[in-house]
Amino acid sequence: MKSTLAAILALALMGAAPAPSTNGGVALDRLMDAAPAPTLDAYRLFADAGARTPNAGLTPYALNTPLFSDYAVKQRYLYLPPGVKARYRPTGVLDLPVGAILVKTFAYPADFRRPDDKLRFVETRLLIHRKSGWTALAYVWNDDQTQAVLKRAGKRLDVDFLDAKGQAQHVDYKVPNQNQCKECHALSGVLTPIGPKARNLNGDYAYAEGTENQLAHWTRLGLLAGAPAPAAAPRTAVWTDASEPLAARARAYLDGNCGHCHNARGAASNTGLFLTLEEARPSVLGIGKRPVAAGRGSGGLLFDIAPGDPDGSILVHRMESTEPGVTMPELSRSLVHQEGVDLVRAYVASLKK
Repeated sequence: MKSTLAAILALALMGAAPAPSTNGGVALDRLMDAAPAPTLDAYRLFADAGARTPNAGLTPYALNTPLFSDYAVKQRYLYLPPGVKARYRPTGVLDLPVGAILVKTFAYPADFRRPDDKLRFVETRLLIHRKSGWTALAYVWNDDQTQAVLKRAGKRLDVDFLDAKGQAQHVDYKVPNQNQCKECHALSGVLTPIGPKARNLNGDYAYAEGTENQLAHWTRLGLLAGAPAPAAAPRTAVWTDASEPLAARARAYLDGNCGHCHNARGAASNTGLFLTLEEARPSVLGIGKRPVAAGRGSGGLLFDIAPGDPDGSILVHRMESTEPGVTMPELSRSLVHQEGVDLVRAYVASLKK
């Protein structure tokens, strides 16, 4: 069985048209087809029309500190073709083989005080690793929650919910177009995943069969090769865990929300402001650093991060804004993430002048 599926995958990668094939129900050949399916269900990634039950071969995962997206709840899955593994890397994204699929669904409960009740799926994004490179696709869910349709040009959606305090919230939700995907998911102009780094996966996940560290779980299932024991692997702090050091939590938040662009190979490389966890130089992290271009986004402030002075820091100013041309991050939010702002404010205030 394994050799048959491997042969089918090879044919798909060479552009041939083999007979339909599956792995645990997943339409492997359709996923490898350069022409995207018009609806998500064509890939058979899920066992039901509403995509609530993943098919065999999909492994759920979570990130220690994810990107904030207007409070959307995210469900993430990894799919690997049979007979292949991801390979461990101590820095950067894991080495995910051709045929790997990353699946991420964005959803909102009607009331965040009851997060498992009346969960509305908004969109499901796929990152597909084909022989030609990574491809990003976004599928938008209908009101009946029975089908998700490909939207290459993006879409705007109205989303209403009650937050954790019972307050009514409205989100002008933006499904990105394919060019916007590239703005965040690119290193040196090449589309690439962002989240599945070893350090972001080095944490526990509550699987159906029990809680286990994700790196250990993937290794045990034969999905990951070369990983050390979790204690020997790097780890991103959990930004919401108050028991972890303030600086580690704030750095993790800035890495997850800003570092994909603000790095030496990212879309914001020309700013000289690099916010990844691997960066250690204070000035490059923005501490006492003047902006490259003092435009409207600076708010008339002098430093990216003014130590001890959150109100005098451009970084905080832009996090607190929803004004186009000022707000940062630019694409993933229409609301101010107050909890994130509070964390970064505390961090900046703790820095010595």
